Amino acid sequence: MSSRGAARGAVSFGLIGLVLWAGPACSAPSSPRTIEDGIPPGTKTMCVKGEPFAFGSSQESGGVAPDIPEIVTTAPTPVPPLSGGTLLALGDGAAVAVSDPERDRVYLVDAQPFALRATVVLDAGDEPGRLVEDARGRLHVVLRGGGAIATVDPHAGAVTDRRPTCAAPRGIAYEPAADRVHVACAGGEVLSLPASGGAPLRTLTLERDLRDVAVGPGGTLVVSTFRRAEGIVLSAAGREVGRVRPGAGSVPAVAGGLERRSPSVAWRTVPFDPASGSVVMLHQTGRSDLVDTAPGGYAAKDGCGGIVRTALSLLTPGGPSPATATGLDGLTLAIDVAVSPDRRKVALAVAGNNPAQGPTLVQLPWAEASPADPVACRPVVSEIETPPGGQVVAVGYGPSGILFAQTREPATLWRSDTSATAVLASDARADTGHLLFHANSGGGLACASCHPEGGEDGRVWDLVCVGGRRTQTLRGGLHGTEPFHWDGHEEDFSYLTDDVFSGRMVGPPLSDDQKQALLAWIETLRAPPAPANLDPLAVARGRAVFADPKVGCADCHDGPRYTNNATVAVGTGRPYQVPSLTGVAWHPPYMHDGCAPTLAERFSSPSCGGGDQHGVTSNLPPAQLADLTAYLTSL
Repeated sequence: MSSRGAARGAVSFGLIGLVLWAGPACSAPSSPRTIEDGIPPGTKTMCVKGEPFAFGSSQESGGVAPDIPEIVTTAPTPVPPLSGGTLLALGDGAAVAVSDPERDRVYLVDAQPFALRATVVLDAGDEPGRLVEDARGRLHVVLRGGGAIATVDPHAGAVTDRRPTCAAPRGIAYEPAADRVHVACAGGEVLSLPASGGAPLRTLTLERDLRDVAVGPGGTLVVSTFRRAEGIVLSAAGREVGRVRPGAGSVPAVAGGLERRSPSVAWRTVPFDPASGSVVMLHQTGRSDLVDTAPGGYAAKDGCGGIVRTALSLLTPGGPSPATATGLDGLTLAIDVAVSPDRRKVALAVAGNNPAQGPTLVQLPWAEASPADPVACRPVVSEIETPPGGQVVAVGYGPSGILFAQTREPATLWRSDTSATAVLASDARADTGHLLFHANSGGGLACASCHPEGGEDGRVWDLVCVGGRRTQTLRGGLHGTEPFHWDGHEEDFSYLTDDVFSGRMVGPPLSDDQKQALLAWIETLRAPPAPANLDPLAVARGRAVFADPKVGCADCHDGPRYTNNATVAVGTGRPYQVPSLTGVAWHPPYMHDGCAPTLAERFSSPSCGGGDQHGVTSNLPPAQLADLTAYLTSL
């Protein structure tokens, strides 16, 4: 066993589902995969009698390396991760509104002449996101960091109202018939507010991790979930009446044969057909089959077939199940989608690419975007002849069909009919760490592909010679929690970037300054806010159970991050890192292999949780287990 495999203190985190083993040998996982199991197409490494066996190199999977400036820069204030959905062309065609979460501003750009007319300054840390326009022309802007929505008069260029909503508002939609604004919150709340102002008329509580909301016929709603890429269908009365989800199953593999794909990470969900209530979901599709851990194992081959691909799905409540999305190739980290007024075209903001690596802005006929016949490789060639310079982060169509695109660094707004740009801001927000995190490594995926918005994709990857390993969040800090990965085999952040970014993702070698810049930006990622609507008495009782020496939770989960940074065996198959519990309620499934879908199931399944070797909880009555779960949820 390599010295890198020695047990030592750590929190298991990673940088692209960083849950992989990196040494020259490994013990057999709980579900070992061997040569006799068959070789998935394109795999270069298999597990033979518990050890990795390489029969080829995957390094040829590389593509065009990203353009990373040699001089490292740091933004003057922390730059939030990319989220998309920050552009709205107003209904009269006279102006475009643009949110700037990095500067806490909203810009209003006149269509004629095409120039910035007004800048609305918000509070520091508000992080404006999605926007919607009501029947009277008022703008309503989600303040992701401010826990509120702001109402903006686009003519006066001023905020006229600010209303608290929830700790983590994300999506917003307007219902004309009821003159209501609906807000979807990551904490699970869906609020319906009068557009004219005032308190919520209705608050629903769904599951955590909500993302977008779209209005359907008769006041029905489709509320998307971020990591699971589902649409929750609500009746006009607010009752769940169904779910819609992109397809999962076998599709042609780039290397021949078939591979299994399943959806995750719904970056953006927008209305498509108001009559049917259908929506277009921009999501990712990930490989469900064995994932190679050799250099290049995560990457696309000649631009096609990486472990994470961009996909589009048309979802109709009550309609037929959609086909499995094979993925669109050459589009690394597409984070925003817009549908043209005639519903014949879709546009995508491709934040991961730079001009040398493929399109950064895509406009496609809808039939091309959702093919009936799946193929192994679907490289995308955009219809945009003169795309904007810079990183495209949001897209939107005007009522006449003009496509607009927002870029950052430089902060501009671009229009398709003239290819003209309007400058939004001139104060720089360049940040090398932010760039590296969102950049196409050259292998067709970015760090943010598996760690969207600095979190995680909710996936459990089936890894060569390892078995199931779930992606972990990067939020809450990495520094001081070395070594990394569940098994603690990545001794420090430098080794990790060499192994994963430059190896498995076929990225270029990073200088020490670039690695430090990436780590420094990750350190700015805040942990998710504590969920709302918890019983404070249950939380207090659960805290006492957690701290009880007879139960033993705090023996390992201690300190400011609720971990002692140790590598220990707790009856789950082999020694694993003690993970931080900060924000643990936001990141199901649980355990290294995702065997517990919920916190409650972590304690109810001895085969999954390790029994009393992993905290003495078998003798706790259901009420105390419920209190313990409430306390963990509050962290």
